[in-house]
Parts: sequence; structure tokens; C-alpha cells
Amino acid sequence: MKNIIQNINKAFDHRIRLGIMSVLMVNESADFTELKELLGVTDGNLASHTKALESENYIRIEKQFIGKKPNTSYIATKEGKKAFQEHIDALEKLISKT
Repeated sequence: MKNIIQNINKAFDHRIRLGIMSVLMVNESADFTELKELLGVTDGNLASHTKALESENYIRIEKQFIGKKPNTSYIATKEGKKAFQEHIDALEKLISKT
């Protein structure tokens, strides 16, 4: 049997990264506070996982000020959306094989 896990992307192995990408696939963007609340994670956890996804060029991080408050937003890149969809497709194939 062919290697049935070959298309599973290691970048999405962690549940927090999986959650970040899931949110960004159905929303144009999400800010730090939204992601933190939706995923139930700490500031440090979210920051480290978003940096990991950014280093893979799967998300883009935009920082700006709204009024006098800093705001960090996350957007899935075209490459990130494609990689995540391939990951989901691979998981679905894996499930259908068992």
C-alpha cells in the first residue's frame, strides 16, 4: 500500500495550528484576541504557533494601530490555503482507507 500519510502536512500537526488555519479558512482575517478566545490559548502559545505558520508562509501577520491601541491581524496566504486544503484532503483519504 502506498504511504497513506505522505500528504499530511507536519506544519498542521499541532491542534493550535490546525485551529488557526481552520478559522482563517472561513474568515478573511482574524485578530489576536479573536483567535485567543476561539482557541482558548495563552498569548505565548498563540504567538509561537502563528510565528511558525508565518515562517512557512502559510499566514501573513499585519500589525497596525486602531486609535491608540495596537492590533495584530492574521490572514491565510494563497499558499497557506492550498497547503491546508491538501492537508484536509489527505486526512479525508486516510479516514476513508481505514
